[in-house]
Amino acid sequence: MAARSKARKRALELLYEADQRGINVGVLLEERVAAPTTQHPLPEYAVQLVRGVLARWSQIDEVLTTYSQGWSLERMAAVDRAALRLGTWEIVWNDEVPDTVAISEAVQLVQALSTDDSPRFVNGLLARVVEVKATLVRAPYPTGDTVGPRQEALRRGERR
Repeated sequence: MAARSKARKRALELLYEADQRGINVGVLLEERVAAPTTQHPLPEYAVQLVRGVLARWSQIDEVLTTYSQGWSLERMAAVDRAALRLGTWEIVWNDEVPDTVAISEAVQLVQALSTDDSPRFVNGLLARVVEVKATLVRAPYPTGDTVGPRQEALRRGERR
């Protein structure tokens, strides 16, 4: 398994663990960085992924909620939700990763760790994220406001 693939898996495991335990993923991340629970510390890219998702959490969730047809975030399998958050962050906010790679990696994760229907669902939703990527607000908000892309588009008078 390639280094970035391993890092994605570790990031997914961290997001999933925090979700299942009902704890703050940022706190869990900092605990794991300070005191790793395995003999191998978290890969730097795993830390970057989780911090990226944390920084864009509300925007990512808004994108997923807006474009997942018939599925609320709460209804999605926790592994799928974590993979979708990671994939969305890589597609929209990480220009170093090609969109096709982000989708492929997320699909591989859910193929190995989730339900039989998950790969198709994750692939379809992330493909939709790629389609609308250009319409999403990617710049940081100078005021620290975490307005989602849909509200920002509405604020500018655009319709979706």
